[in-house]
Amino acid sequence: MFIEIERKFLVNRAKWAMLEKPAGSYYRQGYLTDDDHKTIRVRVAPLAGFLTIKGVSSGISRSEFEYEIPREEAIHLLDNFSQSEIVKTRYNIWFEGKLWEVDVFAGDNDGLIVAEIELQNEVEGFVLPEWVNEEVTEDTRYYNSSLSKNPYSKWNENQN
Repeated sequence: MFIEIERKFLVNRAKWAMLEKPAGSYYRQGYLTDDDHKTIRVRVAPLAGFLTIKGVSSGISRSEFEYEIPREEAIHLLDNFSQSEIVKTRYNIWFEGKLWEVDVFAGDNDGLIVAEIELQNEVEGFVLPEWVNEEVTEDTRYYNSSLSKNPYSKWNENQN
């Protein structure tokens, strides 16, 4: 079994805008299945497609299986079988020896920027970049699958 150990943080937009960063990669991803026990996701990246199966989270860990598939097949799956989708640009930023994946969301999630760091174990230490704000690891609203159904732009509307 493959285990993903990941922590998520909100990004300070002003500091992010000033940061020198590499080119980002545009992702379109959708969900074929999303329930309390599993998520099956299809992602279209610039050069390939991916099929990912994730299990239920336990703290900051969960099972994850990811397989590269032809990009054209991923597009077909999204166009014909996806229940919900998100779009984002991902930036890979190395900081203090750790890779941070920073997602700048577009579409209905425009304005949201989330940074993720994958760890080797749940107690592994790391240094927070100055452009990182509060941790949202256990806030399910920030799961990509949740954002595909309840987008960031609708949060204030949903609270009224």
